[in-house]
Amino acid sequence: MRSWPGLFWLLTLALLADGGRRESQLRIGKAINIFLRYGYLGISMRVIPLNDNSEPDRWVFKEPTKNIYRNLSGLAESHEDTTPGIFHGDFHMEFCENRRQLFQAYFRDFSIERMDKPWEAFTGGWFSDNAAKKLGINTSFIQGDYSYVLVRVVRFRETGRLNAEIPVHQPLEPDVRSRMDKLQIGNITSAVRFMEDVGTHYVNSYTTGNSLYQVFVYSRKNYSMIKERIKSKGLNGLSKLDLYNYFAPWFAEHLGQIRSASANATVERWARRKLQYEYYVVKYVTLLKLHGNSTLLRSLDSLLGNDAILQLDLKSLKPIFREEPDKESWYHEVLDNNVKLWELNMPQSHPTR
Repeated sequence: MRSWPGLFWLLTLALLADGGRRESQLRIGKAINIFLRYGYLGISMRVIPLNDNSEPDRWVFKEPTKNIYRNLSGLAESHEDTTPGIFHGDFHMEFCENRRQLFQAYFRDFSIERMDKPWEAFTGGWFSDNAAKKLGINTSFIQGDYSYVLVRVVRFRETGRLNAEIPVHQPLEPDVRSRMDKLQIGNITSAVRFMEDVGTHYVNSYTTGNSLYQVFVYSRKNYSMIKERIKSKGLNGLSKLDLYNYFAPWFAEHLGQIRSASANATVERWARRKLQYEYYVVKYVTLLKLHGNSTLLRSLDSLLGNDAILQLDLKSLKPIFREEPDKESWYHEVLDNNVKLWELNMPQSHPTR
């Protein structure tokens, strides 16, 4: 494997150029360049609240995309879950030993082929203060020696995916074919230009909808206790009293705000009003009130719209090189080296961030 220390800067400069004919649509088979906003993909994909909620336009996806194949619609399928009275989603919690596991847990359903840590394409540029704000917790609790439980209620709306492998002889768009012809084995600049003009990955599947989530912060001791208790009994094996006790302000170090993936203020106001729990004189808001509560879930169903990306699977452009294995090998070598360089240069890679 070759390594080029200066390639990070070369790629950065190249990506400032005009990427050609592109549009911003989340569609199956469309190509994107993950390096265009690596570490900050949440800026162009609605996956977690932005720190600036003043933007008036409601959008789900505005990352530049490009068609690479012609007549691909026959291989793509999509469906919407719109049956009234049924909550198409799930309630789940994830146990996270540290903040890195917390970031990973939030992006569990996001995969990017040839990346060992795909969540870093979204979180690599986070500093402690904006990470805490996105997750709804105080900054002091993301910097210290804490563990976390991420509780989330997800409402699925639309799912799209490729229903078959792309055929070897599926016709390429003419400009993509032209760019492939210009890709020269051993020439780094030609590979970077190809990524800029065509992309690095294509959309293999996606799910959109919305979610509510809440982060509970624990000391190491209490975290281990609750993890072992739920592991041995299961969530449904706990009494309601035990469940509320483990996620109460007197057991957790900190209860985060309930946030929606799309930063929908209406949904978050509903949560603050409907998900209050009162124990003697103590009042607090907890997402646990939704667990097993079909009435509240039905009420929430109509509020959680098709406002955010909940799952995304990006595949490398390997299929377009199947008849040119040497070019495929060279392209992936440059791609893999760039992934490593971007990972090393992100704020998360430095302990002083």
